[in-house]
Amino acid sequence: MDIRNEPLGLFARILALLSLFIGLGDAARLLGLGGGSASPILTIGTMGFVLLAALTLMRLFASVGLWIHSSWGAVVLAASLVIEIGFYLTGSNWVSLGLWSFIFKLAVMLATFGLLTLAQLSTQRQLAD
Repeated sequence: MDIRNEPLGLFARILALLSLFIGLGDAARLLGLGGGSASPILTIGTMGFVLLAALTLMRLFASVGLWIHSSWGAVVLAASLVIEIGFYLTGSNWVSLGLWSFIFKLAVMLATFGLLTLAQLSTQRQLAD
């Protein structure tokens, strides 16, 4: 898949910035910023902390992959969002999202799937020509 052409490349860069924004926000939660004096490990539990750390790393790597126009960046971002939204929808205590955060992450996930679909269609169109 090629996401280097002009409209898809710009879309990938926007998703890279959104992924970086989400990853840095999660990193701030891991450090305990905005959580008061409570430890983030005590607040979200040990498994929640480990899950959030893994999702944070996935999103930061995905932002780099999307920025350099690599399709693996979109796949990693989509996987991290599917995992987080899946845990949230199953009612897990490890993931806590507010309504607006859920809507934002769902929109980013759908946009990532859209990017992958458009890149695949673009590749098929180029092969047909």
